[in-house]
Amino acid sequence: MEVRAPNRVDACAKRLRARVMCAAPMKILYHHRTSSLDGQAVHIAELVAALRQHGHDVIMVEPPATLKRKSTASSNTPGLLRRWLPKVAYEFLELAYNVPAYLRLRSAYLRHRPDVIYERHNLFLLAGALLSKRFGVPYLLEVNSPMHAERNAHGGLALAALARASERWVWRRADVVLPVTSVLAGMVEAEGVAPARVFVVPNGIDAERFARAVASHEAKTRLGLQDHVVLGFTGFVREWNALERVIDYIASPERSDCVLLVVGDGPARAALEAHAKALDVAARVRFTGAVGRERIVEHVCAFDIALQPAANSYASPLKLVEYMALGRAIVAPRQPNILEMITDGVNGVLFEPNNQASLFETLDRLIRAPELRERLGEAARRTISERGLTWRRNAQRVSELAAQLHERTKRAGRMQASHEGTYRS
Repeated sequence: MEVRAPNRVDACAKRLRARVMCAAPMKILYHHRTSSLDGQAVHIAELVAALRQHGHDVIMVEPPATLKRKSTASSNTPGLLRRWLPKVAYEFLELAYNVPAYLRLRSAYLRHRPDVIYERHNLFLLAGALLSKRFGVPYLLEVNSPMHAERNAHGGLALAALARASERWVWRRADVVLPVTSVLAGMVEAEGVAPARVFVVPNGIDAERFARAVASHEAKTRLGLQDHVVLGFTGFVREWNALERVIDYIASPERSDCVLLVVGDGPARAALEAHAKALDVAARVRFTGAVGRERIVEHVCAFDIALQPAANSYASPLKLVEYMALGRAIVAPRQPNILEMITDGVNGVLFEPNNQASLFETLDRLIRAPELRERLGEAARRTISERGLTWRRNAQRVSELAAQLHERTKRAGRMQASHEGTYRS
């Protein structure tokens, strides 16, 4: 029997319900420094939309490059700068970005007088914490990864000590920190953040969009895959996704009925296509390229087996929640952050991380058992509703925390005014 990781999501939800049962509409100043159009952009857009559905006035403060890319699909300027500039120069630019970011935030704050600030954490990003300190407005910080550790491990940092110190300062300065997994929550707490200020809020799905599923055979027919077992993957394709292992798997003669369908694009695509060609399975490795959010459902419904071939140790993979919502049979690595969502043999099957033989055995098991795939998919779908893994529920959690912090700030203001009045008397 699989031992599940401690469910801090449910524990956090209980703590919230014990403090605030409902949240009146508020003004939320939402700040981020994200310019990419991958899963990060999805998270931002979905949470903001859900907050607005709850009746809140969300004021967005974001990089000018983000607005430009949304309207023109222009090149990724920050990515180009990181590639061509020396590390130390790029990191000083990140620090310097706080000046215009703070000025934009200050202008938005003075114009709208928001009740709280909600910021998506990024390395060297201090503007939200500084504004909170200057004006005494409650500050909620969403943390999706330990940015210092992540970047230091992948290419290194020129200002590593400064990066860690700034990250620790921001985490400690926040009134509430919102990591996406319990694993990440442990990392945040290890940097000195009190557990009482840490609330786990994993990725979610838009329940209405994912309720519009199509039958698997219909989805496969539309894509011309009706005679195949479809192994599917969604998302931005990077080297660490380990999709080459899946190509190795389908290259075996006894798996000639298997097709790998990759719904997405990314820097690893060319290498994967070359690998498939070298193994003479290029015709059975299909890339859709970038697909709009409105078309994700019809593609994932064509999957017989939904793949998470690799994952870092702290993430809440967005694709996993989407696979679950659409009732797919999921294959993922057995590691603590994945165990927060998947119970082996119940709502998915797990293999040993970085173990190709274990991955192959797991895929063989599912390919041979269509009835098992169906049972796992139904259990995965139920998990979404049972645990409230939706953007609307996440927005409710954020709303409850924001209301609690706002009320605390108002009480503190009233007490200070009372003390000042007594002193003047």
